[in-house]
Amino acid sequence: MEQMYKNEKNTSLSVAMWLATDNYDHNPNENVISVTTIIKPIKQILLATRAAITGVIAPEEVSNLVASRMGTAFHDSIEAAWLGDYAKTLAKLGYPKGVVKLVRVNPSKQDLLDNPDIIPVYLERRSQKTLDGLTISGKFDFVGEGRVEDFKSTSTYSYTHATNTEKYILQGSIYRWLNQDIITDDSMAIQFIFTDWSVKKAMSDKSYPQSRVLEMKLPLMSVVETERYLRNKVKQIMTLGDAPEEDIPSCTDEELWRSAPQFKYYANPQKLGRATKNFDTSYEANAHMVGKAKGVVIEKKGEARACKYCSAFNVCTQKDAYILDGSLIVS
Repeated sequence: MEQMYKNEKNTSLSVAMWLATDNYDHNPNENVISVTTIIKPIKQILLATRAAITGVIAPEEVSNLVASRMGTAFHDSIEAAWLGDYAKTLAKLGYPKGVVKLVRVNPSKQDLLDNPDIIPVYLERRSQKTLDGLTISGKFDFVGEGRVEDFKSTSTYSYTHATNTEKYILQGSIYRWLNQDIITDDSMAIQFIFTDWSVKKAMSDKSYPQSRVLEMKLPLMSVVETERYLRNKVKQIMTLGDAPEEDIPSCTDEELWRSAPQFKYYANPQKLGRATKNFDTSYEANAHMVGKAKGVVIEKKGEARACKYCSAFNVCTQKDAYILDGSLIVS
């Protein structure tokens, strides 16, 4: 089913057209799953598929797609740079003529056989493998000197809090599993392009990214470990494909991007409108209550932030529980 869009925030048509245009090469075959999908929580994978089949995917607000479309634009621009007069640009960057002459973008196997000294660079190459009845398909961003790289346009929060490190490693490891002929390095690199970078923060905080463009090196899982992970995930998909939602494992706090809980101390249990004091841990809050010899401590669960961006939102009852307990606020 095609994703529909709404424009309740009155984004101008000139920009809305860009935001509503999705040029990603989606594969409609139900036996094909993308790398970026298979690393998602099993509940999100299965319920999103059901939502698409039953036609209950809600229209998406176009203004919410800015980050996604900016990411696509960055990817397209980097690819265009390498597919253009890259030799001229490499020379401008100071690379020796002898090195520049050896660089080849997306060389064929025959090219490599004809000239073993070639320095190969691969961009946006799609590959796929079938494993236990399900075809896994993926298109990496960049491979140079045997190392896979992924371009991420994102906030500095993602870097400073390492919110997606495990997901990055999984994604890179599966790309290597799919492309063992060209991805030979045991590490990968995330090339961050920060959308909210601040010079002042960089100068005052050394733990803050010191450049707007920054590389993060990460170790890949072994090919054996990666295939074991994929087999387990494929087995879950096949086994639970028609299972009722209550039998599908719930998304974990990590998968939900759940923030840390707060422990609120109220001096007067009869007045719970505003906490007297907030604490990060239950121990601190209860110690304070004991010291005051009065009051009550109430835990406020951390926010389940990922639910807002989940394609299975409309059909998931797990998120309904979070709305009820206040850990998911939808506007």
